[in-house]
Amino acid sequence: MKNSISFRLWGRYALFTDPITKVGGEKCSYHLPTYEAIKGVLKSIYWKPTLIWYVDKVRVIKPLRTQTKGTKPLVWNGGNSLAIYTFLRDVEYQVEAHFEWNEYRPELAKDRIDGKHFSILKRTLEKGGRQDIFLGTRDCQAYVEPCEFGAGEGAYDELDELAFGLMFHSFAYPDETGKDQLESILWNATLKRGILEFPKPENCEKRRKVRDMYKKTFVLKENIQPVDDMEEWL
Repeated sequence: MKNSISFRLWGRYALFTDPITKVGGEKCSYHLPTYEAIKGVLKSIYWKPTLIWYVDKVRVIKPLRTQTKGTKPLVWNGGNSLAIYTFLRDVEYQVEAHFEWNEYRPELAKDRIDGKHFSILKRTLEKGGRQDIFLGTRDCQAYVEPCEFGAGEGAYDELDELAFGLMFHSFAYPDETGKDQLESILWNATLKRGILEFPKPENCEKRRKVRDMYKKTFVLKENIQPVDDMEEWL
């Protein structure tokens, strides 16, 4: 099954928000990208409910730098407020990921044609993705292009190990777990030789229920386009 890709991901700024800093509005970025943020990038490149993206590895290419800036985020009752955000500056990564069929959606079994999905995926990656790419938040525009994972020099290739402690990993949504609830997942992140290897969400033990949630129903040719039809206009 052809289902694996690797690509270069870069941008001027990134904000992988530490949940602890969300309460007061003064957001501060993790020093490493979260699994959920990279998964969002993958979905912007190509995604259908037929498949589930898994992030395998992220390689840090440029040194970790931060920059604090004043921003004016929107507030619920209208207008803007003044806040201080701490961003990562001038970031670049190499990402290796793969997709698997979503077994929790048997109604989409006829759409599981790996060759066609992979062919569309490669073309969209070469064009920079189907949707805008962001690094953690919409304020941080990013770009992607195909690459060979491990090629070139990275800022932390010679560093044996660097631990970052407990971090947010991802959200577990009902359409990917079979449970009628949304869960948050945590893990202990460790950078080894400049590479961050992510465990699958189902292999993470630190989980917490956020709230009840139910998956959306998809029907081929009604509210989802079959992959056979997609190739005609790509």
